[in-house]
Amino acid sequence: MLREEVARPLQWKCVESRADSKRLNYARFILFPLMRGQGDTIGIAMRRSLLGEIEGTCITRAKSEKIPHEYSNIAGLEESVHEILMNLKEIILRSNLYGTRNASICVKGPGYVTAQDIISPPSVEMVDTTQHIASLTEPIDFCIELQVERHRGYRMKTPNNAKDGSFPIEAVFMPVRNANHSIHSYGNGNEKQEILFLEIWTNGSLTPKEALNEASRNLIDLFIPFLHAEEQDIRLEDNQNIVNIVNIVTVPFLTYHDRLHKLKKNTKERALKCIFIDQLELPSRVYNCLKRSNLYTLWDLMNKSQEDLLKIEHFRIEDVKYILDILQKHFSMDLPKNTFSLLNPLE
Repeated sequence: MLREEVARPLQWKCVESRADSKRLNYARFILFPLMRGQGDTIGIAMRRSLLGEIEGTCITRAKSEKIPHEYSNIAGLEESVHEILMNLKEIILRSNLYGTRNASICVKGPGYVTAQDIISPPSVEMVDTTQHIASLTEPIDFCIELQVERHRGYRMKTPNNAKDGSFPIEAVFMPVRNANHSIHSYGNGNEKQEILFLEIWTNGSLTPKEALNEASRNLIDLFIPFLHAEEQDIRLEDNQNIVNIVNIVTVPFLTYHDRLHKLKKNTKERALKCIFIDQLELPSRVYNCLKRSNLYTLWDLMNKSQEDLLKIEHFRIEDVKYILDILQKHFSMDLPKNTFSLLNPLE
């Protein structure tokens, strides 16, 4: 009986979820039934992915030609420049932007400057608009330029002589503040099974469930090359640089289409389900539209017609043409024009 239970498909549930504040969300998930040892395998990998692989958005630079150096005090400002930079570091942003964008603050005192006063691109949103930045005690103009960037991990600020009035800001891109896993075992002897408990705390830019989904997709992406790459016979020369070795064994981006025509029909479906739309280098607005319509993989996309895509909110004919160009260029595939002519794209 226990072996039959172990063979059942894995199930996961959110057993607890709460928002302690705008900048602190918590949730606890369980995954079961697992065979002995699988709990640690999954738990350790998920924790590392949650803390290190998920991208976040931060303010990474501030610029004002009127500020001589980071530790100066400005008349009419209660805080020092250093304190203002530290406050900017704490601002929580939510976005799906790629690369860097410009933002700004321009406020006339007296009064308080908060995250609500940041003029940001449409793709960037303040999670908590009440976050404090500065206090203006006199009727002065407080104007600074900001740089907003999306990345992963942690970046220390680099030394800067601030001759151009530009000040780097230490950036913590990680939206997951903490993640823990624990394992509950039950059963006897070799028939033991496990339940994995996973706790996630986020800064509000992502919900714990969104963070869990993102971390899972990132882990899948890391293992896809092992599923599709053909083994290569590499002979190591004494004078060969290790960088060249890495270049040889690295699987080029989006090369899976070269093998699709050689695979059987059921294998094609599995391959397309392993390629996520974020690998297609789509513009952020197009990517977000597809994601909101629950289109996550190339398989999901290939089961839609051009007519279906045009029904998506904010989707334009230019966006459909862009997707068609990518599918034709990288996969030699096309979408049917309408639902009436929808054929199996794999045949």
